Order: sequence, then C-alpha cells, then structure tokens
Amino acid sequence: MSSLRGRLFRKESRDRYIERDNRFEKTISGGDLIALGIGAVIGTGIFILPGTVAATKAGPSIILSFIVAAIVCSVAAMCYAEFSSALPVAGSAYSYGNVIFGELIGWILGWALILEYVLAVAAVSTGWSAYFSSFISGFGLHVPKALSGPFDPTHGTYINIIAILIVCLIAFFLSKGLKSSIRINNIMVIVKIAIIVLFLLVGAFYVKPTNWHPFLPFGVKGMFQGASTVFFAYLGFDAVSSSAAEVKNPDRNMPFGIIGTLIIATVLYIGVSVVLTGMVPFTKLNVADPVAFALQSVNQNWMAGLLSLGALAGMTTMMVTMIYSSSRLVYSTGRDGLLPKTLGEVSANHSPLHAMTVVTIVIAILGGLVPLDQLTNLVNIGTLIAFTVVSFGVIPLRKRKDIPNHGFKVPFYPVLPIISGLLCIFLMTTLSAETWIASLIWFAFGLLIYFTYGIHHSQLARSSDGSK
Repeated sequence: MSSLRGRLFRKESRDRYIERDNRFEKTISGGDLIALGIGAVIGTGIFILPGTVAATKAGPSIILSFIVAAIVCSVAAMCYAEFSSALPVAGSAYSYGNVIFGELIGWILGWALILEYVLAVAAVSTGWSAYFSSFISGFGLHVPKALSGPFDPTHGTYINIIAILIVCLIAFFLSKGLKSSIRINNIMVIVKIAIIVLFLLVGAFYVKPTNWHPFLPFGVKGMFQGASTVFFAYLGFDAVSSSAAEVKNPDRNMPFGIIGTLIIATVLYIGVSVVLTGMVPFTKLNVADPVAFALQSVNQNWMAGLLSLGALAGMTTMMVTMIYSSSRLVYSTGRDGLLPKTLGEVSANHSPLHAMTVVTIVIAILGGLVPLDQLTNLVNIGTLIAFTVVSFGVIPLRKRKDIPNHGFKVPFYPVLPIISGLLCIFLMTTLSAETWIASLIWFAFGLLIYFTYGIHHSQLARSSDGSK
C-alpha cells in the first residue's frame, strides 16, 4: 500500500522539465503574452454579460460587480504568476501539480484543464459559426441547413461545417509555427480592442447619468450575485501559463503577461459596463445583444454592425489561445508518459504536432456534431479546481529550497493564497448539481485512464531518481 502511495505522489523535478522543454523555441515576449491572455479573456461576453447581468441581477452596480470579480480573480492570478515565474515549463497547473503535489494530483489537474480548454473552444466555435453565418447572410449567402448545426436529424441539421473549418484553420496556422500565429493573434486583439474603445467613445456621448439611478436596485446582494456571475468572464488568463516554456525571460514576462491581462480586461469590462448602463435604462438590457441594442436605440446602427466584426475577432483570438494552450497541455502529458509518448514529441518547427492534431480532432467533433448547451458549465468547474490547487500550492512551493524564484512572489503570504483557495471553493459550491454529476463522471473516466495506462507508462515511475 505504501509503495502504491509512493508511486501516486512521486514528484517531478523542475530541472528535468526545463531540460525536456528545451525543444521549444523561446519566441514569446511580454506583449505577446498579454495579447494571448486578452485573446482568451475578452470574447463575445464583453458585448453581452454587462447588459444581461445588469438587467437581471445587479442594475448599474454591475460596475462594482466586475471590480469585485476582478479582485477575486487577481488573487488567483498572482498565485499563477508566482508558479509560472518559479516553474517556467509547459503544461500550466498540470506541471505545477506534478512538481509540488505529485503525479496523481498533477494528472487530475491536467484532466480538469483538458476539459476546460476543449469544451470552451468547441462551444465558441459554434458561436463563431452562428456569427459568421449571420455576417455572410448580409451578402445573400447561406450555409445549407443540414451543415449549419450539431447532429440533430429531427431539426434537419447533421454537422456544423463552419465550426469544424474554423477550428481546423486555426490549428493549421498554429502547427506551422508560433511566430506567424502570434502575429495574427496580436493583430486581431488590436482590432477587437479598437472596436471596444470605439464603442466607449461613441457611447459616452449618449450617457445619461439618470440611468444610473437607482445604482443598487437589487441591493448589495444583487451586486454580489452579479460578481459571482461575471467572475467567469475573466477566466482564460490561466491559459497564458501554458506558454512558459516558449517565453523569453519568463521570470519577468510571465507575471507581466498574467497580471497585465487581468488589469486590461478589468478596465475594458468596467468601461463597457459604465457606458452601457448610462446609455440605456438597465431594465431594457435583458436582450441577446445588449450593446448592439443600446447603439441602435441612439441611432448608431453603423457601430452596431462593427460589433459583429469585433465579436468574430474576439472568438477567433479566444480559440487561438485555447487551442494553443490545450496542445501544450496534451504535449506535457505525453512528455511524462501519462498519455502515449508520441503526443510529447516536438516537430522540426518547434510545435507539438501530434498533440495539436489530437486536440483539433476532438474539438472539431464536439463543435461540429455535439450540442454543447449543457456541457459548457463544466468549463467553470475544471477552471476552479485548478485555481484552488494552484492557490494552496503556493505554500508548499515557497518551502521548496530546490526551486529558486527570483521573479514575482504573491504579497501577504500565506494569507492571500489561502483566501484565494477558499474563494474558489466557495464559487464551486454555487455550481449546479448537474455540473457536479457530469464532472464526477469526467474525473472517473480520467482516473480509469490513469490507473489502466498512465501509471504503467509514467516516465517518472521509470526513472531511477523519480522520487525526488
């Protein structure tokens, strides 16, 4: 029994990970990291959440809701920043768990993140398909109904061909090398931010301060309910940490990218909330496209049309970041032998091509064939589990004398890491019973893979000095 426990909680070596990840090329700058983070965090939600949550939960105090949610997220972000500074390796929380807590915990975290990344991209690919179909319909072009939705013969749809094509196209560009993909991502992030800033500038002329009264129509409780809802708008910054093995000067740039992402996202979310609730009474914002509705209400239809372009850019950059991050995560499990070793290979152009191919196929199948409405809540639980372990993990990380960290460290240690972990646990308790049941099934499947394959092929178990 003790020998089994020793195998399950055998810890990886930081130096061994860094040595294996040297096959990657260090090409990512601090600015590139912020673009990756903004690409993941700022999607179509910025055009929807501030309006719908204001209408149903918080009123104009949605402004404070975003600030509260940002504070909660920032504590977890600081914990990620410390880990990525101390452990500049691929795999994000999966690799952190392997080094600090042992292989089983690392695998559980990796399995949770695979769920987060894959489902998030699949869900967004279907949204991208819907926006794109709406966009081309303005030119008289239409996707045949049979090819426009998930497999549902009773409603006449068999496959969402646009969702599959956009996922494959993004993966193709990523597989050709990171430099060009990062450049394209950066351009699209700039386009997205420019459209958001343009909305703020145009909308500011139509703000009526009377629309902010009453500021707390649902009370303080409504403001906090709004905060727990919009908390999930910030998720995605953790994907930045997957890129650590490919970052120049990770000690400085990783914390810069993670915390910088959160600051810029917070400013943009608050800005949209202020202008949107000032333009239109919050009671009118419970619509599918509240920002477009607000612009149309003040006869700025030209700007409403630009929002579709911003939404497409937002969803594209989110998919770029998440496909990139999930391929590095799957690469890490292959590198460690917990999934087939071929997934841990890096091609001549410094890309984990086999991992990228597997990730793309899985996402394309989900996005093209499976209705995802009920599955997207699983994204939240996968993220929160990783946040919780990373937050508490800062405490044993600090105690490891063999892991030097000359970069960022969480202030007010150990109070802030503990608060971060407890807040994440609290948010998990607010998720539905259906989400918990589905997640337990997912983790049971993951443990089955680990105990039937991973534990027997683990590189760590095979190495003579793996008990470090």
